[in-house]
Amino acid sequence: MTPTMKLLLIEDDASMQTALQRALSRRGIEVAGCTDGRQAIAQWTTVQPDVVVLDLSLPGMDGLQVLEQARRQGLATPVLILTARGTVGDRIIGLNTGADDYLPKPFDLDELEARLRALSRRRPASGTESGPAPQFVGNLRYEKDSGAIYYRDQVLELTPRELALLQTLIVKPGHAVSKERLFELVFPGEADVQYEAVEVVVYRLRKKLAHTGVTLVTLRGLGYLLKVDA
Repeated sequence: MTPTMKLLLIEDDASMQTALQRALSRRGIEVAGCTDGRQAIAQWTTVQPDVVVLDLSLPGMDGLQVLEQARRQGLATPVLILTARGTVGDRIIGLNTGADDYLPKPFDLDELEARLRALSRRRPASGTESGPAPQFVGNLRYEKDSGAIYYRDQVLELTPRELALLQTLIVKPGHAVSKERLFELVFPGEADVQYEAVEVVVYRLRKKLAHTGVTLVTLRGLGYLLKVDA
């Protein structure tokens, strides 16, 4: 018999909370509710859910703050952000902060269930909740389980291409990565884009790293690398 999925629903809209609890319970999902951002982490650690559904607009503490705090505390439970904030920028910030999936309101219940079950299959096994060890370069921290990169305790707000480039360099600090390799990772399958487009992403990323104590260095003929400032 398939074990019942345990879900923590962090949502302050009472009607949405009730409707989802009833609908998902009928589909064999055990739902625990939380309506206040300040209580979310305590509820999270108590319930130990398989998946968390998180709204962004919460009283007490914003949903992104809840997610960032949870990831800092080593809570690696898969998180699906469910919110009326559906812009690309909000989606990027949520994913960079440590979310695993994002579904804007209004949504289809069948799609929500399918995404939840897919996330539950990715949940870390018992005893491995902390996930893989983070990668540090100076004051930067790369959380490999979520894909987010932090400067001290603040998530860096990066575009998907900037994030892909920085993720590649941060796992090989002090080692040059060629422009061709970065192009493959930053512009996958985009045959109509020129190699020089990597330089644009590098330029923008370098500006965002200017205050971090980590420099993105160009090595002519070799590629790019990260270097911790002296």
